[in-house]
Amino acid sequence: MPLQALRSATKPQNGVGAFILQCKKLDFHYCDWAGSSKGMNAFLQHNLPTFARQNPQVEITVSPRPRKHPVIRGTYINGREKAVCVKNLEKDQILKKAELLRDASGEKLRRVTKPVKSVNESVRGVWDPFHGAKWNI
Repeated sequence: MPLQALRSATKPQNGVGAFILQCKKLDFHYCDWAGSSKGMNAFLQHNLPTFARQNPQVEITVSPRPRKHPVIRGTYINGREKAVCVKNLEKDQILKKAELLRDASGEKLRRVTKPVKSVNESVRGVWDPFHGAKWNI
């Protein structure tokens, strides 16, 4: 009797086992006239269509903002917004900033004080080989 492979895999439930991107919307604001938006205009013409095709889960809006510096604004599922000014940047640098906003979590930047973050703090602390009794041989 030959062995048969498993017929079904585990099914994800309530988002468990599925990656949910935290960024839900990217807004690109530019100016047609200003020289600081030259890189943004080049990005919108050349790089934005491929970026939008590669990221269908992110809503992308483009709007003019006359007499202002170009800005990329990210909106996240936790309700927060992050904005990055991209004045006088090249189109490749603007692509990196857009990827940075897309991959961000939307949380505030915080200083890491403890190496382990847990809901239940350890009663005994973190184990270290130098704790305990000293052995003499």
